[in-house]
Amino acid sequence: MQRRALLAALALSPLVCAAAAPELAGLVLRGQGRLRFFGLHVYDIRLWSAAPVAAAGWAEQPLTLEIEYARHLDGREIAKRSLKEMRRQGPIADAQATAWLAEMEAAFPDVKQGDRISGRYEPGVGAQFYLNGQLRRRIDDAAFARLFFGIWLSPQTSEPALREQLLGVDGSRR
Repeated sequence: MQRRALLAALALSPLVCAAAAPELAGLVLRGQGRLRFFGLHVYDIRLWSAAPVAAAGWAEQPLTLEIEYARHLDGREIAKRSLKEMRRQGPIADAQATAWLAEMEAAFPDVKQGDRISGRYEPGVGAQFYLNGQLRRRIDDAAFARLFFGIWLSPQTSEPALREQLLGVDGSRR
């Protein structure tokens, strides 16, 4: 009996997290994965949304990506890497890149193991970023938001296996 209770608690833990984090209220866990770099665990990422997310139409509906860091990372480096990944999806003018980099540097602090940065994507509007459940920055720029969330969700991602884990692109949700 205790074993069943423990298994049930473990199975429900993502749902409890959603209830505890205001930016995840009303959302359902749709997919998750782990990013490793040269074998090192960098972060776990989860995709949350109110409705299932289709791989081809991900940019058409509100969703939240939650990243839980497994190690210390410098916020400025997170912003720089994000811009580099955004540029994989298409050209970004230098002036625009400079402005977006400044926004991301303000949004992303240095993180340590266990910290969570959640990004809420609002199609046609922009994004909101939370650190451990506290709103940190709102960026009202639809083009920025689409390219930023495309880091993980667009077909041009540098991590296609992670995209598949988030979107369930194994044939179950095309």
